[in-house]
Amino acid sequence: MAFESLSDKFSALFKKMRGQSRLTEANMDEMLREIRVALLEADVNFKVVKSFVNDVKEKALGQDVYAKVNPSQMVVKIVHDEIQALLGEEQAEVAFVKGLTIVMLVGLQGTGKTTSAGKLAYQFQNKLGKKTMVAALDIYRPGAIDQLQAVTEKAGASFFSMGDKVNPVEIAKKAKSKAIDEDFDVLILDTAGRLQIDETLMGELKAINHEVHPDEVLLLVDAAAGQDSVNVANAFNKDLRLSGIILSRLDGDARGGAALSIKYLTGLPIKYAGVGEKVSDLEPFYPDRMADRILGMGDVVTLVEKAKEAIDEKQAEKDAKKMLEGEFTLDDMLRQMKMVQKIGNLGAIAKLIPGMPKLTDEQKETAEKEMKVFESIVNSMTPYERRHPEVLRFSHKNRIAKGSGLTNADVNRVLRKYEQSKEMMKQMKQYQKSGRIPPGMGGMGGFGR
Repeated sequence: MAFESLSDKFSALFKKMRGQSRLTEANMDEMLREIRVALLEADVNFKVVKSFVNDVKEKALGQDVYAKVNPSQMVVKIVHDEIQALLGEEQAEVAFVKGLTIVMLVGLQGTGKTTSAGKLAYQFQNKLGKKTMVAALDIYRPGAIDQLQAVTEKAGASFFSMGDKVNPVEIAKKAKSKAIDEDFDVLILDTAGRLQIDETLMGELKAINHEVHPDEVLLLVDAAAGQDSVNVANAFNKDLRLSGIILSRLDGDARGGAALSIKYLTGLPIKYAGVGEKVSDLEPFYPDRMADRILGMGDVVTLVEKAKEAIDEKQAEKDAKKMLEGEFTLDDMLRQMKMVQKIGNLGAIAKLIPGMPKLTDEQKETAEKEMKVFESIVNSMTPYERRHPEVLRFSHKNRIAKGSGLTNADVNRVLRKYEQSKEMMKQMKQYQKSGRIPPGMGGMGGFGR
């Protein structure tokens, strides 16, 4: 996950700071050395690291708080604000215009540009309600047009192509004309990339830019590219006057150096970040929320937004009531599980919850496996058995085990968990009535204490 290494180091550092009764120049210098090392190991540009450390020290010294405030609280606040400043302070949105907004995507090959074009179309079409067309201008890379068509169809947007024999500049002009005639709100141009920046690439992009006058020119940068991304951004910006950055594969880079360097060194805002492989896995980039995540504070706002998109609120409310009454069925449990899966994988969800301990790869794998086992077994039951699992006998369990490709022991384990959940919900109901908190259920079930 993005910034995982940096987040772990900051968490350890702040934990050590909490053990200090007061802040002195000596422990301040030690802390700054550790911050410097952590940032450099995260592949943050050394100029950015130097400026960041100096700013943190200056702000800490300038507040006359050495003997008055808990050191860790002050340091966390200052570091958080400085990280947010590096990432861009405020969210930078796509500037939509009246009529047709043209978004031109540029970047090197291998940065995930074509996939990101579909993800961006999904954002505009489904989340912002804008009628969106995606045009295929990469006529060189084998399979590029077919790939773009597939991801555009997944996004529910319209696709435009003139094949691979027509000049990309002409394709862009025809796409713009069609988009205007058919009252589209957004036209996304997926341009060709190269393995490296050259005159041919830049000449074609400048010609497209000159002919269609895009409202946004967004550069795709692979988050794992690290400091090289800054050089790429500066080279494209010199000829195209970029309006922003999309970081692809942010979920796959544990360091995050590109995100922390690029805004400071280029002045270009990060507008979106790719956080997974699904067409819906593109998020608007919020510097304040990302700073929270980096410092291990979670990101409740994003979690709530994801939950609202994935969960049927009326059904969830109905299920919650049934669960507290201890009347829920295996069908209800399965539906709840699928709602959680829609929000994201367990590791990603845990990262958004403040105080939630880090899940190991083994724990995530075990949890995902258990959820699949649960689904397979429940799906192998008859509708009546799901509502009344108490009727299940050995012969029924044997049939269910064979139908799901699992064992009788797996079936019994699922049924035990179901019964345990029902019992726990009944206890919760009793404690709710009494106004007391069940043992071990406070502070997020004991997490974060």
